[in-house]
Amino acid sequence: MKLWQKGEDIDQFFEKFTIGKDRELDLYLAKHDVVGSQAHAKMLGKVGLLSEKDAEQLVNGLEAIGKEVAAGTFAIEEGVEDVHSQIELMLTRDLGDLGKKIHMGRSRNDQVITALKLFTREEIGWVARKMHTLFDLLLSKSEQYKHILMPGYTHMQVAMPSSFGLWFGAYAESMVDDLIVLKAAHEVTNKNPLGSAAGYGSSFPLDRDATSREMYFAEPNFNVVYAQMTRGKMERTVAMAMASLAGTLSKLAMDVCLYSGQNFNFFKLPVQFTTGSSIMPHKHNPDGFELLRGKTNQLQALPYEMTLITSNLPSGYHRDLQQLKERFIPSFDELKDCLDIAALMIDGLEVQENILDEDRYDLLFTVELVNELVLSGMPFRDAYREVGRRVQTGEYQASKEVHHTHLGSIGDPGNDRIKESFMRTYAYFARLEGGK
Repeated sequence: MKLWQKGEDIDQFFEKFTIGKDRELDLYLAKHDVVGSQAHAKMLGKVGLLSEKDAEQLVNGLEAIGKEVAAGTFAIEEGVEDVHSQIELMLTRDLGDLGKKIHMGRSRNDQVITALKLFTREEIGWVARKMHTLFDLLLSKSEQYKHILMPGYTHMQVAMPSSFGLWFGAYAESMVDDLIVLKAAHEVTNKNPLGSAAGYGSSFPLDRDATSREMYFAEPNFNVVYAQMTRGKMERTVAMAMASLAGTLSKLAMDVCLYSGQNFNFFKLPVQFTTGSSIMPHKHNPDGFELLRGKTNQLQALPYEMTLITSNLPSGYHRDLQQLKERFIPSFDELKDCLDIAALMIDGLEVQENILDEDRYDLLFTVELVNELVLSGMPFRDAYREVGRRVQTGEYQASKEVHHTHLGSIGDPGNDRIKESFMRTYAYFARLEGGK
């Protein structure tokens, strides 16, 4: 029997279609539903809808269920619709009619979105911590190789001298912006929908500020209609933050795939992070970075999936929203795996030094010569034409030295400022106990 059933039977195929992957995905939400239910029970006792003794019994009963979840022994039984029904069933078995009172003053709508927000908030915290690890590695590599030159490209043609320090540091600074977007997504998530019930509140004297404090939400979603409207909007906003970070990782992976090939040979990949060919004995393929590129490209599609599911829905709850979970919930594991493997593989990258000794990179230094002539008193446009003439006539001789001193250049990649910027945003996450 479902919580919403009134005695009539439903078609079994229809039931399977409507449940989808809920039972599998709801296991991610089990501990968070326990937390939300405990906050709700405490509030019911505080406002007098339950006696203090009854509220305490419910909290203790939920605590026992939470221990099963933590131990990995919790399961949704056959015939039980979802995790929320399972927890209420277990409470009722343990506490009798008292267990049935846990649903007083709430709907499964606000129950689900509360658990989803608690889950998402925690996962964002984990993503931020893993970003910190990768960021530190990139910045360390930038410092280590800041004086080692490499070609810079525009239009995929050699352009100007760059450095490995600039390359690593660029991706570190990209992660600063990704973290800012992730912080914004956390702030959108960190608002309490509990007490909005089915989207129109309740005649019970609920204390929504009390449940917000209990679950460490920054504040409630105040308007009960909007609290329900955040379902889908929250997922879409967080997905945009995830896609921003995924875009950084995808571009980094593409660079490594390109630059580790024999035609570039800027990086040597650790053998343990490559695969071979079934026919070509010389091959060491960058499959890890290729899969990182593919997986992060998939993650960049996530906001569009969330948008398409919700784009034509009016206000109020609609079952379409269930479809969000099937891509949204697993995406955190995918992103965390990508961050972990990126850090592992980048740590093992071997930089090939003295690349620019090859004659094919001589033209990288034409701008250096232009600037040298300008500093000697020649107008820029005349210097530009003079160097162009030398290139065309074969008179050009490359001087492979650079004298860049400004902020963000080869001589001063600005890593201390990049670190300061990252930590300024990361301090927001560091203040949040347990990623709340």
